[in-house]
Amino acid sequence: MLLAVWRYTGLNTKLEQFKKEIVNKRVAVLGIGISNTPLIRYLGKLGVEVTAFDKAGKDDLIPALKTLEGLNIEYSLGPDYLEKLRGFDVIFKTPKIRFDIPELLREAEAGAEITSEMEVFCRLCPARIFGITGSDGKTTTTTLIYKILEHSGYKCWLGGNIGTPLLDRIDEIYESDMVVLELSSFQLHTMRNRINTAVVTNLSPNHLDVHKSMQEYIDAKKNIFLYQNENDTLVLNYDNDITRGFASEAQGKIIMFSRTNDLDDGMVLSRCKIVYRHGGRDQEIVDASDIRIPGVHNIENYMAAAAATLDFAKPSDVRAVAMSFGGVEHRNEHVRTVNGVSFYNDSIGSSPTRTMATIRAFNDKVILISGGYDKHLSYDEMGEVLAERVKCLVLFGQTSDKIEAALKAEVQRSGRGADIPVFRCTSMEEAVRKAYENAVPGDVVLLSPASASFDHYRNFEERGNHFKKIVMVL
Repeated sequence: MLLAVWRYTGLNTKLEQFKKEIVNKRVAVLGIGISNTPLIRYLGKLGVEVTAFDKAGKDDLIPALKTLEGLNIEYSLGPDYLEKLRGFDVIFKTPKIRFDIPELLREAEAGAEITSEMEVFCRLCPARIFGITGSDGKTTTTTLIYKILEHSGYKCWLGGNIGTPLLDRIDEIYESDMVVLELSSFQLHTMRNRINTAVVTNLSPNHLDVHKSMQEYIDAKKNIFLYQNENDTLVLNYDNDITRGFASEAQGKIIMFSRTNDLDDGMVLSRCKIVYRHGGRDQEIVDASDIRIPGVHNIENYMAAAAATLDFAKPSDVRAVAMSFGGVEHRNEHVRTVNGVSFYNDSIGSSPTRTMATIRAFNDKVILISGGYDKHLSYDEMGEVLAERVKCLVLFGQTSDKIEAALKAEVQRSGRGADIPVFRCTSMEEAVRKAYENAVPGDVVLLSPASASFDHYRNFEERGNHFKKIVMVL
């Protein structure tokens, strides 16, 4: 039986000062979405004069607006929603709105503070913050850290890209708690707050539809650790050239992890066991065979999570989670087996590297449903994996041309994959039906789009849920 960790419940003086100051300011919130709706509600309940802005119309925001009924909130909605953005003291922007659009630059020049829900939360949070970022694996790693700390007896909070927005819950968070945040490059782009334990799983090209360059994307990710001090911890993937290079800029303790290199110091894979090597001694953390979720990438996720929680959890906590945790929803999630055909939902796979890792997690070739919103990424590397590990390719979405071109290039280069049938579809329903028609008992049908969802869906969760709904009625 786990012992409950004592919770310190002292006054959060920073939060109380924030409440006193914000109530006397004109506040704008840009975006009435998942993260900002609780923010608007929280500020409204404090009595703050809030104007909420969104490019969507009222009819498209009915669910969010219903949660804000009874509060004195003004709205500026529709295509010209930013025309009224003038004269505010504080502007909270949604993560995907760039900080350097003309309207925000103008207001910043006029003296407005440009910030975000996540930045304010990190500034005011009294608890230790674990921040996790990367191109791939951050959702699983974030979840693992949360579960390991929870198993150790801590009161934990999960937020950022997963869980619930936490600013409107901050009055319930105490210094002795643990906060675990999945942080995107958009959330980190203007972050100037301290993250006590920072984890960077890996970095590869991503979100280049928003970021102006790969370097800007990298620089945004670096903000997760640049404001640390000597008492903080940075966990880095040694096997990734970019993240390994971050060590020279670290302010605190560095823990490297590597699945393929035999490090003298750090988290390593030795004889199929995850081991922490430090001071000439090896401490076994968990046997890789105990990890329920498949794929070598998940071994790396466990290495990162174990490194992040070294000072707060025991190896037995890591092992307990490894043996019980079946995976994150929408991350290589088994949905159903129909007439011997197994369907897996990997809607969270929004980049080529994520999809390639998921495909490699299966022993046999898969029927792959892929494609989606174009983030201006290269799909060239996918060709080899498609040729080797896919028996049928079903494409749906903006990036269909790029994915098929990658396969064709590999066929021309090596001759492999010439026999792979490729189908183009116009809807998820058609894609699932086509995949099922071409499957035989024992086959795996995998939804892993290698692309974002925004060409047809609001987010990857909506896309994954639609896939699962279709599969459940086959």
